[in-house]
Amino acid sequence: MKSSSTLLGLLAVLLGSVVAYGAERPNILFIMSDDHAAHAIGAYGGRLAKLDPTPNLDRLAEEGIRLTNAFCTNSICTPARATLMTGQYSHTNGVTTLHGRVKPEDQTLALRMKAAGYQTAMVGKWHLGEEPAFDYYCVLPGQGSYFNPIMRDSTRGDWPNNERRFAGYDCTHSSDAIVQTSLQWLKKRPKDKPFFLMHHFKSPHDNFENAERYDWLYQDVDIPEPESLWRVPNYGSEATKGTGTSVSGRNERRNMGHHMFVDPQLKGEAYTRTAYQRYLKKYLRTVRGVDDGIGRLVDYLNETGELDNTAILYTSDQGFMLGEHDYIDKRWMYDESLRVPFIVRYPARIKSGSVCDAIVNNVDFAPTLLELAGTAKTDDMQGRSVVPLLEGRVPAGWPKSTYYRYWMHMAHHDNPAHYGVRTKDFKLIFFYGLKLDAPGANAPPTQPGWELYDLRNDPHEMNNVYADPAYAHVVKEMKAELLRLKQETGDTDEKYPDLMEVRRKYW
Repeated sequence: MKSSSTLLGLLAVLLGSVVAYGAERPNILFIMSDDHAAHAIGAYGGRLAKLDPTPNLDRLAEEGIRLTNAFCTNSICTPARATLMTGQYSHTNGVTTLHGRVKPEDQTLALRMKAAGYQTAMVGKWHLGEEPAFDYYCVLPGQGSYFNPIMRDSTRGDWPNNERRFAGYDCTHSSDAIVQTSLQWLKKRPKDKPFFLMHHFKSPHDNFENAERYDWLYQDVDIPEPESLWRVPNYGSEATKGTGTSVSGRNERRNMGHHMFVDPQLKGEAYTRTAYQRYLKKYLRTVRGVDDGIGRLVDYLNETGELDNTAILYTSDQGFMLGEHDYIDKRWMYDESLRVPFIVRYPARIKSGSVCDAIVNNVDFAPTLLELAGTAKTDDMQGRSVVPLLEGRVPAGWPKSTYYRYWMHMAHHDNPAHYGVRTKDFKLIFFYGLKLDAPGANAPPTQPGWELYDLRNDPHEMNNVYADPAYAHVVKEMKAELLRLKQETGDTDEKYPDLMEVRRKYW
């Protein structure tokens, strides 16, 4: 990370490098939810689309662009947010686990937007441990509460002794409190500058607590099940056997059914179906609260005449397992956890109804926001702007693969540490199964192993073909690509002797 002495030099460069777009620069509203799977958005299709879970997000997609191959690089909350603020992979910015922090002088995105002449605000879930480097902030401390939330408000004093409690009809639930706060800031802010507002929902993060008005939503609906909920065996290889939080209760230590208050006397199929239905209904109720809140923000911008001059971007910090492979939570490199929604509406530069399947990841988000603001990314950012994709162009040499790494070995949800590479056609995952230097559970090593999926013929990742001789050439090519990406991103393993020994045995 950059030192504070470097910060002064950085700001000087920033001030001198802003592109003078003047009044043509858009306002930027960046909306991010927590754990919102792309396949829980109607515009992305799939088994849940017929439930119409997200009419407002669907409208944004219809009026803008939907990216179908956007991925995270570490499917866990704090690292994903650190990547957003720095434009760097977890191993570069040093935030590999939930215990990481990003100091104000290292919050490059916020600093860069300020230097570009934007009025900046951060509202909602922050989860980066340090004071946000924005002109205004009102953020949840840590994970925060779903009801009557306490938030730290920059107008109430110095961090961290500036707490403000939200309660009352309009803001008892965190989603309502966050929307209300953003609307108040938008109404009161000076209008002499364009705004950059990061609006971050806590929902639909576990424990999936919805506002009371959604209690009966989907009450009489049978939520469609994923085929892989019933997959036998419910793991891709020996490396993942017995790991992860299950819906069915097959992993007794991590059993979603207990969390959903399912009668333990129920067994087998009855238990799994009951747990799944309760889980998905609670989850989708919190999603509806997010979507309705987005509708309120869009309506305000429309009423004030600012809608078409505002670039609206929507994403999630990571995806989420909604019963696929009998799993809940995130962390996995399986697509439901790896993929993030990415919807952008800005009619001045984006054709309505556009769809793009180019590969992007969340390291690219900061450079994209900066280009929309008319300024350049910093040299230490590892991503690239996707603005050309938004405008319908795929530049020569655009990446054809993305790198992923999950560090928190067997912590919280019993997921083994792993890394891998995904292309449009294939996915290769190496479960190295070691804790290394990342904080987490005091877990022993787990069985290392490989999983390879042919996404062309097996999009739901049901059949690990790593050991199939017909795919030997693919294994070789994907391993070479994985090593290339590790070298390119600077995430080599040489400093971990135990991991190098595992690689020697299993590569």
